[in-house]
Amino acid sequence: MEAIQNLLQQLTRMQWSDYLDIAVVAFLIYKILPLIKTPSTTRIAKAVVAVLVIAWLTNELNLYTLSFILNQFLAVGLLALVVLFQPELRRMLDHLGSVKLTSLFGVSKPVQEMDAVITQTVRACEAMGREKVGALIVFAREQRLEEYFKTGTQIDGQVSEQLIRNIFFKNSPLHDGAMIVRDGRIAAAGCVLPLSDSSRLSSDLGTRHRAGVGMSEASDAVVVIVSEETGTISVAVGGMLKRHLAPQTLDKLLRNELCPTDADESKQSLAIRLKQKLHTRKEADSHEK
Repeated sequence: MEAIQNLLQQLTRMQWSDYLDIAVVAFLIYKILPLIKTPSTTRIAKAVVAVLVIAWLTNELNLYTLSFILNQFLAVGLLALVVLFQPELRRMLDHLGSVKLTSLFGVSKPVQEMDAVITQTVRACEAMGREKVGALIVFAREQRLEEYFKTGTQIDGQVSEQLIRNIFFKNSPLHDGAMIVRDGRIAAAGCVLPLSDSSRLSSDLGTRHRAGVGMSEASDAVVVIVSEETGTISVAVGGMLKRHLAPQTLDKLLRNELCPTDADESKQSLAIRLKQKLHTRKEADSHEK
């Protein structure tokens, strides 16, 4: 009861600037947390939480020696964090730096039509799968992937089945690298991607699949992989690899990941149809009267 009274007293003393301060901080946390929700940042968060929990337990259990060691570690904890998690911190900062400010504040440009892009990509992957031509296609989303874009050759071309197949043709100088699709266009090809060191991946997967999974671990990108050995099509999203996909399944998966507004549009069209029905019903009632 006393705690509630103290809380009410604090609230009565707060000014409008205090409420504004709390609202801005809450808004930034709400917007930034989903942007840095990657396997790398998750590892950092788990490590920090584990150290804090152990430090609290040592104080509660009076483990003086261990508590002294942890206190010394926490004194230089920031430096140790930077040294131990340097790759993860670099990726996290690159992620934040590559996010558009418009997406941070909920303001976005009209979504570019992705129907033709997905259709052309699926056709190219189906043809390359039949011919057993290896391919690695990265679809950038909120992250711009500038770090990986710079490792390849800039193209800035329209997405088409012919261009994709030419890029990954076995005698092409760009066929060994990854192709990055950004803003509905082929931005670059021959790009170098980070390899995944996950132990969950099958031992029969080669460098192309590990690069695709590594890219999906380090960013929010959707990565399509065509195996050169078997011709099977796979997709990596969020560090998870979905293998042996049929062209129809690939088409559906890409639309679900790259066209999130489809559901909103269907809801809007449903609302429009309901309004039209209500309008026609009202007109019919008025004519009857």
